[in-house]
Amino acid sequence: MRSGVTRFGTLVLSVVVVALCVLLPAGPAAAHNSLTGSDPRDGARLDSAPKHVRLSFLARLDPGTTRVTVTGPDDNPVTVGRPAFSGSRVTVPVRPVAAGRYLVRYEVASGDGHPIRGDVEFTLTVAAAPTAPPTTGPASSTAAAPTVSASPPADPSGTPVAAPVTPTSGEDGGTPWWPWVLGAGVVLAALTGGLLLRRRPTRDRPAD
Repeated sequence: MRSGVTRFGTLVLSVVVVALCVLLPAGPAAAHNSLTGSDPRDGARLDSAPKHVRLSFLARLDPGTTRVTVTGPDDNPVTVGRPAFSGSRVTVPVRPVAAGRYLVRYEVASGDGHPIRGDVEFTLTVAAAPTAPPTTGPASSTAAAPTVSASPPADPSGTPVAAPVTPTSGEDGGTPWWPWVLGAGVVLAALTGGLLLRRRPTRDRPAD
């Protein structure tokens, strides 16, 4: 009976020792995050400009404590947007233009709170073509109709010339027509009366 208890205790102790041997080294490794890969890879030489830089890490990234910067020749920044996170990977949109060395600097937080810093570099061997600005729509082929001015033409000396005004019959300022009608009516009445007087019979005078 005593021998069985001893063997059981030895077995339990062995299991505990093995578990400690497995878990203890994993604790520091999980606490300290580290870079596992990049695209472009460190030291790469490219003949065409990449559209993004992707970094992969050992543990999941916290967007609030992760910092990534990409600079080109003369330390000019080439990032063109916000980084996108997916688990343990971060993708940064970039637009390299000049040929030369590009440096990717990163800073991530480890499980124990200590920041992990590092960098990756790649070289662009050929300058990228600049992006053409957006073009405006085609100009209308229809010419604008000329504007006709209603104002009178100007004299060569610079003094405006008033447009001539044609008088309208019957308007104020013209020759009145009613006196002519009235006069014609009077003349016609006089002629009619004279004719009537001439046609009246003459009475015979009494004899002396």
